[in-house]
Amino acid sequence: MFTGGCLCEGVRYRVMGKMSDISLCHCSQCARTSGHIDASAVCAADALALEKARTLRWYRISEIAERGFCSNCGGNLFWRRVGSDVISVMAGTLDRPTGLRLKHHIYCASRSDYDEIQDQLPQYAAEAEAD
Repeated sequence: MFTGGCLCEGVRYRVMGKMSDISLCHCSQCARTSGHIDASAVCAADALALEKARTLRWYRISEIAERGFCSNCGGNLFWRRVGSDVISVMAGTLDRPTGLRLKHHIYCASRSDYDEIQDQLPQYAAEAEAD
């Protein structure tokens, strides 16, 4: 089981089940919501249970996806494709220790000019290549 939440604790959640290792996303949308790259782990949507959600808001970022965030502290918590059976949980919101490891970089083709990847993890131009 995994637990987590935002900085102000207006949102708390638990994940009953497996989570993937962590993807590092370099796309421009993640940069605008996180301030840099985004680190997330994927779980089954029905494995995620909200224990506290009074400040959780969803923002539709495109025709196919939305982000869950805390309307009080601004914490970036979730990303999901509309109608998907999986959800991405922002790794920094998980309570520690997680036991998870970094697995790869995605959307490397759109990373910023200052964003230098200096590890040996696999790099993919887009998400689909990583699947």
